[in-house]
Amino acid sequence: MIESQQLMTIDEVAQYLRVKRRTIYEWVKNHRIPAIKTVGQWRFKREKIDAWLDSQQE
Repeated sequence: MIESQQLMTIDEVAQYLRVKRRTIYEWVKNHRIPAIKTVGQWRFKREKIDAWLDSQQE
């Protein structure tokens, strides 16, 4: 998979997690979800989101 396809936007990660965009912004603000800020926009690596989800089950 190409690197750019592994990066998700706010909208994509919100849809992936089935939460509102506002929730993702709050989680980013409070450092609850792994995120990268690039060129003024938040991006999320799918593999990091999956690992984060797995860690939330414990």
